[in-house]
Amino acid sequence: MTNPYVKLAVPGVQQLKPYLPGKPVSELEREYGISNIVKLASNENPLGPSEKAMDAIRAELAESTRYPDANGYELKQALAARHGVDASCITLGNGSNDVLVMLAEAFLHESREAVYSEFAFAVYPIAIQTVGATARVAPARPADASDQPLGHDLDAMRELVNERTGIVFIANPNNPTGTWLRADELRAFVASVPADTLVVVDQAYAEYLDDPDYADCIAWLTEFPNLVVTRTFSKAFGLAALRVGYAVSAPGIADVLNRVRQPFNVNSLAMSAALAVLQDEEYLERSVAVNASELRRLEAAFDEMGIRYVPSVGNFVLIDLQRDAQPVYEALLHEGVIVRPVGNYGLPNYLRISVGTPAENTRLLDAMRAVRAGAAGG
Repeated sequence: MTNPYVKLAVPGVQQLKPYLPGKPVSELEREYGISNIVKLASNENPLGPSEKAMDAIRAELAESTRYPDANGYELKQALAARHGVDASCITLGNGSNDVLVMLAEAFLHESREAVYSEFAFAVYPIAIQTVGATARVAPARPADASDQPLGHDLDAMRELVNERTGIVFIANPNNPTGTWLRADELRAFVASVPADTLVVVDQAYAEYLDDPDYADCIAWLTEFPNLVVTRTFSKAFGLAALRVGYAVSAPGIADVLNRVRQPFNVNSLAMSAALAVLQDEEYLERSVAVNASELRRLEAAFDEMGIRYVPSVGNFVLIDLQRDAQPVYEALLHEGVIVRPVGNYGLPNYLRISVGTPAENTRLLDAMRAVRAGAAGG
């Protein structure tokens, strides 16, 4: 049925493709009548929240009748100390998605363009189109490249930057491919971009990557005032449901972002939990260690099964089935395992699989083998 209100919306909204989240467990339960479901679709931390975060939430509940601190003073101070910047450099968001949208609202408009890579995070085109700007999409590295297949091609991205470019979005590491950019190549790219164009480096998965060639770009802010780095508490810090993200930038950029930021955009429970988990280094270390071990285990199992995959540094892995992945996705649903089809990213032959607990990953691998055996027998 045609929606008559689409015609009344502002130009550009008609062409927007809504963000497609991973299927919720409750939806699969309703549709298939399945219980004991494993969800490996949304790159969430499988360990459950930090106990310190839980304690902070419980303590904050008594103040639920009060509005949160609109400026997020304590959380900003803690983040500033963690990253070695002034608190005036921090902008809080309702998840890092919120900050990405703020950046588009503040720095893009109908006569401006934004550049991002093919197969990059799906929120970039949504944010760009919402404000009427033009998206310029650089082709990604080839699928058969020996290094970082399907990853960002910075040379191709640089060719699209011109006097109309307002923002360049770079995901490092990138979702859904799990690929990443080394410090020297990324630094050279940032240095090549005109000073009046923002370079937004989305580091949602940064905590999972421990490599001397990986750059914490926040250290570059004094040299590149047009650089913005976004981070999230939804992944390694285990607070996806509470929606806390932030940007680190020059104070002038943060000032502009705070002019478009919605008041009270991060709630009190979320800020308290984020502040607590920042002090729980043991939780973060365990999250990263379990992910690293289980990611290696999954990749080894895929090697054994002859399933191609893109080597990943995130908390997920992208597998290439070399045929339409939708039937395998649906077959896994019948096995009680939710993964993520990525046809909306232009990758119809691939599935993105989040790294779960050891038990969840065992369920996944057993289900994969059952589905493959069924397909072979059919």
